[in-house]
Order: sequence, then C-alpha cells, then structure tokens
Amino acid sequence: MDDIKDAVLEYVIEEYVEDEDEEVSFDTPLISGGIVDSFSMVSLKRFLENRYEISIPDEEASPEAFDNVNKITELVKKHLAKKE
Repeated sequence: MDDIKDAVLEYVIEEYVEDEDEEVSFDTPLISGGIVDSFSMVSLKRFLENRYEISIPDEEASPEAFDNVNKITELVKKHLAKKE
C-alpha cells in the first residue's frame, strides 16, 4: 500500500509546499513543521475521505495523527480495513 503514501505525499507537496526547494519526505513534520495548518488539515482530511471512500471521525483527525505522511497513511489504512 505504498501507493497511499505516495498519493498523500504528492497531494501535500502540490497543495501546501510553497518553496519548490523544500524537501518533504514521509517523515517530514507537516503540522509541527508549519507546512500544514488547521485549515489545510481540514482539506487534507476531505481529500483522504473522498479519495479512499472512508470516514475519519473528527476526534481521530488530530494534529498528531496528521503530522507526517507515515502517520496519515496508518490512519487511512485503519479506516480502509474497517470497510472490508
């Protein structure tokens, strides 16, 4: 399921990274690093829910859960497993 990681990373870079020279990886702090703010987190959550046809409860959409691509991917996988 590395395609989830790649899709999330691509979305984050396209939508939120302003400096083309900024290196963003799967472990880059997104929220604590200032790349994603609270408004952006809402649009990121909506992107994930639409793309993967899942529902992420607001209480699980915490800054900690959205702080890097690896954590986001784990959250998506958890909700995809609930669908099956």
